Amino acid sequence: MTSVNIDPHVAAIRQVRPRTSGCEECLRLGTPWLHLRLCLTCGQVGCCDSSPMRHARAHAHAVGHPIVQSFEPGEAWRWCYVHEDYV
Repeated sequence: MTSVNIDPHVAAIRQVRPRTSGCEECLRLGTPWLHLRLCLTCGQVGCCDSSPMRHARAHAHAVGHPIVQSFEPGEAWRWCYVHEDYV
């Protein structure tokens, strides 16, 4: 029998609605972004690690919301910033 490692941070996932259609902080600051990530704890939309400001990661570390989902059309993957791995 194989064991499956389940990320304990999936317990932080909630049913959320995106609070904005773009990166909240970039919209506020007037800065550009490349790709968007949706916080699955609170619905904050932030920019990805390839974006200049990396707001999604900053949000995860500042408020302790570990898991995001891609907010790009056609993508449904999730990422845990604590374990630096897909969930």
